Amino acid sequence: MSSSALPVLKLKRGEDRRIRQGHCWVFSNEVDTTNTPLKSFEPGEVVEIQDARGKPLGTGYVNPHSLISARLVSRDRHYPFNGSLIVHRLKVALAMRERVFPAPYYRLVFGESDGLPGLVVDRFDDVLVVQIATAGMERQRQEIVDALVKVLAPRVIVMRNDNAIRDLEGLDRYVEVALGELPETVELIEHGTRFVAPLAGGQKTGWFFDQQDNRRDLSRWVQGARVLDVFSYVGGWGIQALRHGAESALCIDESPLAIEYVERNAALNGMETQLGVLREEAFSALKSLKHADESFDVVVVDPPAFIKRKKDFRKGLDAYQRINGLAMRLLNRDGILISCSCSHHLSRADLIQALNRAVRHIGGRELQILWQGGQAADHPIHPAIPETAYLKAVVCRITR
Repeated sequence: MSSSALPVLKLKRGEDRRIRQGHCWVFSNEVDTTNTPLKSFEPGEVVEIQDARGKPLGTGYVNPHSLISARLVSRDRHYPFNGSLIVHRLKVALAMRERVFPAPYYRLVFGESDGLPGLVVDRFDDVLVVQIATAGMERQRQEIVDALVKVLAPRVIVMRNDNAIRDLEGLDRYVEVALGELPETVELIEHGTRFVAPLAGGQKTGWFFDQQDNRRDLSRWVQGARVLDVFSYVGGWGIQALRHGAESALCIDESPLAIEYVERNAALNGMETQLGVLREEAFSALKSLKHADESFDVVVVDPPAFIKRKKDFRKGLDAYQRINGLAMRLLNRDGILISCSCSHHLSRADLIQALNRAVRHIGGRELQILWQGGQAADHPIHPAIPETAYLKAVVCRITR
């Protein structure tokens, strides 16, 4: 279908500015509902988006029930949002990953940054894990599967559509196999280290590829060190620390499944004697370790997002300060703290402020920031969409 045959979603006067600057979201209060009432559209319907004068801005999809009522996918009228465009965008995304990554383990599609808003695809060689977050992409589900088969010929495609963000789009949550048979685990190699991760029951898509660049440089901080990995999940930081020269590592997670996979990954890499596990809630575990007079040379704090919505900011900022303060208390003299945040609503400056407040609250210590990192290259940042820049990693030296 050409863009001229598509239904039209028209914006109010002056509300096209952000779109013209490169963003792709249209909020419900920006729509000219007099001429193009939102209730006239079906969730996920493909539309042509126009400015107030009727000039086309591009094609995308609409959801009348969402605060983000439309997302622009293509700015070229000759290439509307359809299966062919999805194939093209996948090829462009794949070309970059194959150029940057030595093995087929990475995030293949990162939503808006790869021109496919509402879609995430993680690649574990011939197993693809897909997350669809919007009604528009859900409506294109079969086209997405067909495009992935055409571009990559995978053995398995798993739809991990059980994220809470789907609730905002009025979508059901589900996990199902679109191609092949569901494996219990996925395997991957990161910087020469082998891992297995749970697929159906694991977090997100099974693995956190966004931290791989930050873990690559661990040898600078962990040589001969006793390392504590807080919120360890399946041991990405702890096991990589051992691979990069740490003497020992202790992984903390409250999930029994995560702890099971930490132990499996330690065995997979011949590190059973160097790695310990503690199944306990993180805040409680750090207090228990301090009470037991334990100490470490390096502590990694990589929590889930404490701030999921703007209204949670103050409470979440306090949580970042408290967890990092507890971690600082466990550090030996001249210890290293690696503090991370995946909360988009928490800026890098906010995280550093939380770290500074934590060290001031403890007293008798000083904090130096040695290095700062962000998300890996398979999570590219769109310069016009600040929401795509979310991951912060700060390496600190804590002196007494």
